Amino acid sequence: MEHQHLVRKLFAILIFIGICSRANAQNCGSFLLLQNNKTITLDLYNKRGLANGKIVYKTSSRNIRGNTITATVQTRLLDKDGKSINHGTSKVKCANGIIMMDMNLFLPQQQVEQFNQITAKVKEGSLEYPANINPGSELRDGSFMMEMDNKGIKQTLKMQIFNRKAKGVEKITTKAGSWNCIIINYQVKLNIQTGPIDIPLNYEVTEWFAPEFGIIKTVSEAGTAEIAAIQ
Repeated sequence: MEHQHLVRKLFAILIFIGICSRANAQNCGSFLLLQNNKTITLDLYNKRGLANGKIVYKTSSRNIRGNTITATVQTRLLDKDGKSINHGTSKVKCANGIIMMDMNLFLPQQQVEQFNQITAKVKEGSLEYPANINPGSELRDGSFMMEMDNKGIKQTLKMQIFNRKAKGVEKITTKAGSWNCIIINYQVKLNIQTGPIDIPLNYEVTEWFAPEFGIIKTVSEAGTAEIAAIQ
């Protein structure tokens, strides 16, 4: 009798695990940057609220293995006149409901423009967004480094994102729709070294993250970025 009870209990646990695995896979699949051939356009505004360009993300390929989805995302930065001024490639991954985004997606617009057309060697880092984020949650830090050759001049860019905390919830409406979001605050430490000269930058970022969809809006001292179109 005890043996039968144990078998039934183990069988119930296995069913529960299977349901959770499918739920995690569904959560991964609804994340915007993990949807095949999805194009997302963000409007950029400077700190005075004036239009300052766009960022266009396009998922060019996607691989699904078990509960893990990995996508390659092509990024284009456009100026306020619609001219392409930079492009790049990033990876976005989701495993068991945890989103992992390449940290080059979090570089400030000014640095992306500054290092256009420069040969770079990147030491990859990712930023995690767990499946369940609630007000009061503390999220993992992230770090990123890029070594560059700017016409024979060696440069190193280091970025640390830390003190990531979920502060509350808010409904955000943009040109692309409305989302119930988690408000996440974090600190950024950016250091650009050219030879013996260091240029440190420290600033705070607030972002609105919609679980199962992605980052909807970001505000920092440099300005604002928000989703304007989804295709």
